[in-house]
Parts: sequence; C-alpha cells; structure tokens
Amino acid sequence: MADGGYHRPELWLSDGWGTAQRERWEAPLYWEHDGGDWTLLSLDGRRPVRDDEPVVHISHYEADAYAHWTGFRLPTEQEWEAVAVTHPATGNLLECDDLECSPLHPTPASAPKATVELRQCFGDVWEWTGSSYLPYPRFRAAEGAIGEYNGKFMSNQIVLRGGACVTPADHIRASYRNFFYPHQRWMFSGVRLARDLDFDPAD
Repeated sequence: MADGGYHRPELWLSDGWGTAQRERWEAPLYWEHDGGDWTLLSLDGRRPVRDDEPVVHISHYEADAYAHWTGFRLPTEQEWEAVAVTHPATGNLLECDDLECSPLHPTPASAPKATVELRQCFGDVWEWTGSSYLPYPRFRAAEGAIGEYNGKFMSNQIVLRGGACVTPADHIRASYRNFFYPHQRWMFSGVRLARDLDFDPAD
C-alpha cells in the first residue's frame, strides 16, 4: 500500500484492476485510516492493524497483485495440498484452546521469520490459490442438494485452502476446498506466496 499498489495497474489482473477502480479500493475491506494509524473492524470491534498478523479480508485480485509486487505468485491448489498434507490439520480455528490463539481473529506467526518451515498452514485465514474451482477428473454431481451445491458453483470462482479462525476444526483437512468469486472480500481470506524451485531473487 505504501508503494502505491492500489494505483499501479501493472500489478493487477485486468478484471481486478477494473474492480479495484470501480469499487475505489484503497486497502483491505474493513480497514480505515484515521490520519495516523490504520485500524480494522474485527468481530471484537475496531482495533489497530498489527504488522505481524496475517492480512485478512482481501480479494483474489488483491492477493494476486500483492504476489506480483513481491515477485512471487499464488500457489496452485495442488501445490498447496502437496505441502499441507505433511502438516497436522491444526491451528487457530474456531474451537482453538491454545493460549496463542485469538478467538475469531487471525494471530501472528509464532515461528521466527527466518525459518523456512511452513507456518500457519491451517486456520487464521483462508488462503487464495491461483486455481479455478473446477471438478476433479471424472467428477459427477450427486443427486439432490449436495450435487446441486457442488456442481452449480464450478464456474468463475477461485479455490481457497486452509480454513480460518472461524472455521470449525472438524471441517478441516488438507484436501478441503473452499471457493469464492475473485472480487469477494467479506470472508476471512488472505494470501500465501509461492515460488518456483529454480527461482533466483537476483533475477
């Protein structure tokens, strides 16, 4: 934001830039600037934005623009799951009783930034991927409401993974897919970055 990201079309997907301009986005949803510090509206009321908490309430377009700004990218859902399946499906979820959890709000990462270990894979925020919500091979919609729910939404939506601080723990597993339209920001959505194995930050 300080680098003018909301005013730099070269960072944005075309539809995202159009949406950001039309909706006059300047920050994540529920953020306000009072002339001094940024605050956000949480389920506990308005609170200061903390630099060490995961950003929340951003669209796929914002997540993708941020990834472009960093020189990284959003992971595909397959990449996300391949890594997540090696971690326990625990974290800052709805019923979390860990002292480091913050009920109904994302928490700062507990591990130092210098570590390469995947942190906060589950809980805190749903993480946008770079994958469209499409059926798996040989998928056939079931009869009744469950088939209607799954089958009819497999168009123009993007997959999110990992759960959020408001997600029941019994819903979470590495293969769980959530999906929203790319412009939506009201849910507990955030970002995780990925890079190719041959990535050279000097390039």
